Amino acid sequence: MSSTISDLRKEYTLKGLDAVDVSESPIIQFRRWFDAALAAGIPEPNAMHVSTVTPDGRPDGRIVLLKAVSDAGFVFFTNYESRKGQELAAHPFAALTFFYQPLEQQIRVEGRVEKVSAEESTDYFHSRPRGSQIGAWVSNQSHPIDSRDVLEIRQQELETQFADQEIPRPEHWGGYRVVPDTIEFWQGRPSRLHDRIRYRLENGTWLIERLAP
Repeated sequence: MSSTISDLRKEYTLKGLDAVDVSESPIIQFRRWFDAALAAGIPEPNAMHVSTVTPDGRPDGRIVLLKAVSDAGFVFFTNYESRKGQELAAHPFAALTFFYQPLEQQIRVEGRVEKVSAEESTDYFHSRPRGSQIGAWVSNQSHPIDSRDVLEIRQQELETQFADQEIPRPEHWGGYRVVPDTIEFWQGRPSRLHDRIRYRLENGTWLIERLAP
C-alpha cells in the first residue's frame, strides 16, 4: 500500500502564473479563478478547507462552503457552538484552502475572523432550503449523541412546531468573515517548480510577491 501511494504523482503542465499577469486586487484575482472553476464545471468550487487552532494549539480542519466574498472578506456560516466556533472564539484567526485539481490551481487565504452582523446571518438563513433551516435547530453540532434516531426524532418535532410559519434563525447559528491579510495563488508547473504569487497586506496596501515553490 505504502509503495503504491508513494508512486502516485502528476506532472502539472496546463499553464503558468506570473506577477505581471494578476490583478492588483487579490479579491478580483480570486473571482477570476473562481469563475474559471465554475466554467470548467468543477463541483462545488466554493468548497474550502477551513483551518482553525484548538485552545491547546493543535491544528483542526474541515471542509466548509464559501457563501460570499467581497473586499471585506470571505464568509461562511455555521453553528457558533460547534468545535470550530469554540476554537474561533478562543483564537479568532483562520486559514482557507481551495483546490481546483482539474485546473492545477490552489488558493490559500489567511486572516483574522469576525462574526458577520445578525442581519446578514438572518438574511442568509432565510434564503436556505427549509430543511436546512430545520437542521440548524436539530443539530447540537460537534457534541456526542446516542444515535441518528436522536436527530430524526428532533427533526420531526421541529417540523411540527414550525409548521406553516417562518422558521426563526437560532441565536447559536450565523456567519463568520475571514478578513484576509495574506492570499496566495498557486499554479502547478512541471518538475514541481510551481508558480506561487502571494498578496500580503502591509499598511493597508496589497504587496505582490513571487515565492519559491
